[in-house]
Amino acid sequence: MRIVRSLPTLKRVVGKWRARRDIIALVPTMGALHAGHLALVRLAQRRADRVVVSIFVNPAQFAANEDLATYPRTWTADLAALANVHGDLVWAPPIATMYPEGFATRVVPEGAALAGLEDAFRPHFFAGVATVVAKLLIQCEPDIAVFGEKDYQQLIVVRRLARDLGLRTSIVGAPTVREPDGLALSSRNRYLSANERVVAPTLYRALSQCATEIARGKSLANVLANGRTAIKAAGFDLDYLEARDSLTLAPLGETGARSIRLLVAARIGKTRLIDNVGVKLAR
Repeated sequence: MRIVRSLPTLKRVVGKWRARRDIIALVPTMGALHAGHLALVRLAQRRADRVVVSIFVNPAQFAANEDLATYPRTWTADLAALANVHGDLVWAPPIATMYPEGFATRVVPEGAALAGLEDAFRPHFFAGVATVVAKLLIQCEPDIAVFGEKDYQQLIVVRRLARDLGLRTSIVGAPTVREPDGLALSSRNRYLSANERVVAPTLYRALSQCATEIARGKSLANVLANGRTAIKAAGFDLDYLEARDSLTLAPLGETGARSIRLLVAARIGKTRLIDNVGVKLAR
């Protein structure tokens, strides 16, 4: 597995792969890798001849009051995990490569990036994500890029970004990987205390219960109200629990949705968790 830190070296390696007509996949990460990330790598390996995993903690998507300084950095463990799944290349650019002195350009998405979900609580976030993802897609020239469905709004935003900018890359969503009790894997789960970890799966249970009841035809407003109550009763500070069009994230009253996604974000202690599930509607 090759570790690359300079853009000219990355371009040379990718150019050789392109000359051989290899199919290239990119798995963007911020490190602190867990089994969910490795599932993305395995999916990429099934779809491509070569897999690039980027590791870059992107300062542009953290606000001043967020956890950039304390965000987990586990470089040695990350490399060992990627070696075990036989990754081809790790792209680990320094900040000066991604944001050189005088950097003055941002990608500011609209559409799903203004859906009133994550953007309502982290208004800086999607411009930071869109800018760094656009750079990674241009740098690595992948045929596909794999993103986890756990960050569902981000997935929808990135799909639109690639389409709107006419990039060659197809954006592939990968199912959320969960603990046996349903908690979605996340690098931030390590912030949970033992007691908080016991409570954390409440989010997934509430989502699953809501999805089942909506699929059975129960009142959407009542189902969501009951779900919000259950989450708060478990000890969470709820940011949102919403049902949206799964393709656009538009509110359901604004679209004849053929599929629905339930999305939630809530804090327990100092840890903010997000999750989502699809609703299986009767045909």
